[in-house]
Amino acid sequence: MRYTPAGIPALNLQLEHESETQEAGQARQIKVAVKAVAFGALAERLVKQPIGSVWKFSGFLGNARHGKSIVLHIQEFSQD
Repeated sequence: MRYTPAGIPALNLQLEHESETQEAGQARQIKVAVKAVAFGALAERLVKQPIGSVWKFSGFLGNARHGKSIVLHIQEFSQD
């Protein structure tokens, strides 16, 4: 947990997803990691969750500070 210059709680994290889907009649393994950030009360709630637990997140995608990657700005999360 960190705090912005305005004193707002902020949490930077990495979300990982793993699943299997069908593509062209073949099973395909999907693994992806995405940088994410949460602010305010949401960050305070999220920091209390166990690492490795399973959640469903919603929010929006934006550019990282240097524009070379994307960041999910978490607006809500719930247990999946």
